Amino acid sequence: MTPLYIGSEIYRNSSYGPKHPLAVPRVSVCTDLCRALGWLPDSVYRDAPMPSEDELTRFHDPEYLAALRQAERDQAVSDEVRARFRIGAEGNPVYREVYRRPAISAGGVMLAAHLTANGGIVHCPGGGTHHGRPARASGFCFLNDPVLGLLTWLDLGLDNIVYLDIDAHHGDGVQDAFHDDPRVLTISLHEANRWPHTGDATDRAGGEARNVPLPAGCNDSEFAHVMTNAVLPLIDSRRPQAIMLQAGADGLQEDPLAKLSLSNNAHRAVVQAIRHRAPRLLVLGGGGYNPWTVGRCWALIWGTLNDQPIPDRLPPDAEAGLRALSFERAAGRNPPQHWFTTLLDQPRDGLIRDEVRRLAEANLTA
Repeated sequence: MTPLYIGSEIYRNSSYGPKHPLAVPRVSVCTDLCRALGWLPDSVYRDAPMPSEDELTRFHDPEYLAALRQAERDQAVSDEVRARFRIGAEGNPVYREVYRRPAISAGGVMLAAHLTANGGIVHCPGGGTHHGRPARASGFCFLNDPVLGLLTWLDLGLDNIVYLDIDAHHGDGVQDAFHDDPRVLTISLHEANRWPHTGDATDRAGGEARNVPLPAGCNDSEFAHVMTNAVLPLIDSRRPQAIMLQAGADGLQEDPLAKLSLSNNAHRAVVQAIRHRAPRLLVLGGGGYNPWTVGRCWALIWGTLNDQPIPDRLPPDAEAGLRALSFERAAGRNPPQHWFTTLLDQPRDGLIRDEVRRLAEANLTA
């Protein structure tokens, strides 16, 4: 089946606020790059829909959803709401689309699950908000669209699913949602000792989780070692009906919120490795706070899913779009030319440390 792409124009001019890490455009950059490269014809594009209340309450508390809608209307919250639901607190700001944007992200992921009911591949870069809790915001995530997508697959009758999370931050909200649920194996490769400070290597979450807390500076070679020697054997032993990949891009070396040292070759290799290991594949976005590296990475994923040749030099429209971006952090003051002209990074290979080898080995033991 031809892969499908789910997007929305809500991301184009939406921002968490000028000083927030999510002030930067991401999904719109990916979409524009894919169109400029000729990889995204209208025939494979789908708009993410606004979900119903019933769909969202499959996981989220109705009172919390009502508080989010009220926050969007009022553009403010009371002290009571802030304390109870963490809206307007701890990096979860009240902003113009504080209900509509996460709801549409969730609608896109649930649509993707329905579209793959009988098999197929869908890329939904607007998804991936893996920290969201049933009744509170957490880690920039107001709703948990991966959980809602996984629940949609379960409701469709699937009972053997792998959720693979390669965001630099542990996918705590998804792991906790499926604690003790044998139908969903959650696997998270994340940076050790980073917020939310969960996902220790010994954390099995009732037996249905594997966690690989990678050391700072983890390079492409180390990431590939973990994938080859731990993750892929786990997936193959399970023979899942579906795989959901949360492809957060904050593990890339240029990201301001993490200290991993990956190139986007690592993400590409993960997609290449898992795309034929289940009849259903759903690829989400997630973290990533440098507009050039995130947009290029997620566009590269879409090209990989479609077996597109990656050009040595981007076409003029793609380059112009990248040059038009701005970034207020230090990396944006003098960006390297390859952020404008290429899609694929130079590999960042290196030595495989003993602690990484031990992590891979530990995740193959019960």
